[in-house]
Amino acid sequence: MRAGRLRHRVTIQEKSVAQNTTGEEVITWADVATVWAAVEPLRGSEFAELERAGAQVTTRIVMRYRSGILPEMRVVFGTHVYDVRSVVHVEERGRELQLMCRELL
Repeated sequence: MRAGRLRHRVTIQEKSVAQNTTGEEVITWADVATVWAAVEPLRGSEFAELERAGAQVTTRIVMRYRSGILPEMRVVFGTHVYDVRSVVHVEERGRELQLMCRELL
């Protein structure tokens, strides 16, 4: 993996559910890690193919391999927040992860 490709600073967060004093669930997000990544919006046929399959994926986030990244997490990049839909461990070699994400509005 070329380091120059990873030019965006993103924060990976995981959900934490707690209860407030009235017993209602309160969802908060805690930072897991801040890493260098490539944030790549899907284009053209790749986007259309995934949309036809019902994947609801709009963005690929490429980063160095890191264990413990799960689809229940989210990624924050500036003012953009991405819901992680799937985690692809490229070639299972411990070098690269691709997070297939949907941007939250």
